[in-house]
Amino acid sequence: MSAKRAVEEPSLFAEAEAAARQMVQPLAARMRPRNLAEFVGQKHFLAEGKLLRRLIAADRLGSVIFYGPPGTGKTTLAQLLAGETKCRFQQVNAVAAGVKELRELLDGARDRLSAGGQRTLLFVDEIHRFNKAQQDVLLPDVEDGSIVLVGATTQNPFFALNSALVSRSRIFEFKPLSRDDIKALLRRAAADESRGLGRYDVRLHDDAVDFLAEVCDGDGRRALSALEVGVLSCTERPCEFTKSLAEESIQKKAIEYDRSGDGHYDAASALIKSIRGSDPDAAIYWLARMLEAGEEVRFLARRIVIAASEDIGNADPQALPIAVAAMQACEFVGLPECQLPLAQAVTYLACAPKSNAATLAIGAARADVVEGRLLPVPVHLRDRHYGGAQRLGHGEGYEYAHDAEGGVAAQDYLGVDKTYYHPVPCGFEAELGRRLEAIRAKLREAKDLGAAGPTQASENS
Repeated sequence: MSAKRAVEEPSLFAEAEAAARQMVQPLAARMRPRNLAEFVGQKHFLAEGKLLRRLIAADRLGSVIFYGPPGTGKTTLAQLLAGETKCRFQQVNAVAAGVKELRELLDGARDRLSAGGQRTLLFVDEIHRFNKAQQDVLLPDVEDGSIVLVGATTQNPFFALNSALVSRSRIFEFKPLSRDDIKALLRRAAADESRGLGRYDVRLHDDAVDFLAEVCDGDGRRALSALEVGVLSCTERPCEFTKSLAEESIQKKAIEYDRSGDGHYDAASALIKSIRGSDPDAAIYWLARMLEAGEEVRFLARRIVIAASEDIGNADPQALPIAVAAMQACEFVGLPECQLPLAQAVTYLACAPKSNAATLAIGAARADVVEGRLLPVPVHLRDRHYGGAQRLGHGEGYEYAHDAEGGVAAQDYLGVDKTYYHPVPCGFEAELGRRLEAIRAKLREAKDLGAAGPTQASENS
């Protein structure tokens, strides 16, 4: 066998093996864009003139964190960046890689840089699964530029990653693909004969494309997987990819929700803000979303009880008892039935009149205390139920409110002229506001007429 033939045969085998691997790859993998021009989505940082594009053009790409939901192109873009920057691409998954493997990769990257000047782009998928020790191993090479670190995560990096690593990296948040982006991916895959499904003569129905673009929630991988399942299971040629075929080919989306991450806090925030905004439809959706994701029922009940006082308060005094009753019902019946009292409480609170007057009142009063406005208890309000209290003048001049006309005595209860509680003209609190106006007018008499005199007189006696 000639030397030339000995060199060619491995090359032929390699091409055959590569072709075989490509055949078994899912459609989403086969249709990965080959350059930035083919990349779909993320124009907010990748369009001409945007930050990432400028970093590439200036050859100043440092370590970056790609943060966003699945199927939005994080892995694909990492591979493209390696090609654009002429870096050696190496990939590890944080679930499987240990410190030993990391050190070997980093040693190899340094050797490669020293020997030939080529940098290594190290792509770490699910980087949030690295523990602190593993993340710390990356820091020296990130700092001196030995590697270009591209970390991909579905979790908020400010929660999931070490602050030292975050501070040394640029963060790019990936958004779900738009419906137009999804449609473009589907049509490209259906027409491409070399990598896609073009050889199957696919006829995409517009309503089928619209349906997948809607239900895939910006996940391009999920849309392409549904297209592939539908086409390959279609026995007729040409394949009529109808809406009914699309519906049968789509899988229920797994709910991305980490009870210790920002998904948990974002959903809880959306629930409370929907209640506060008086939108029962949005509030019940976010409640359902959290229940389906396995959120702890006690957490939901606590948040609902807090909202009843924080955002509704005295505008509807029934809101708090209803929320507390829902919380108690959850303890009594458990899931799945406790979703019913939770739903009742959430919809009631959303429809109730709103007031944060009590919330603002306690906040303002506590701020005064924290800032050092420590008022002495007026002498006429001090306890006199112990020996010697009368000798100190404690309680002298106190007027028993039940003996006064209307149950309100004209006396000073604070010692300074300060108003914390401001009822809003909404719901029952509007009635409280009218009553309070008359009450405060009478209490003011204590100051206007010198009714605080007993306090001063007692102190001087």
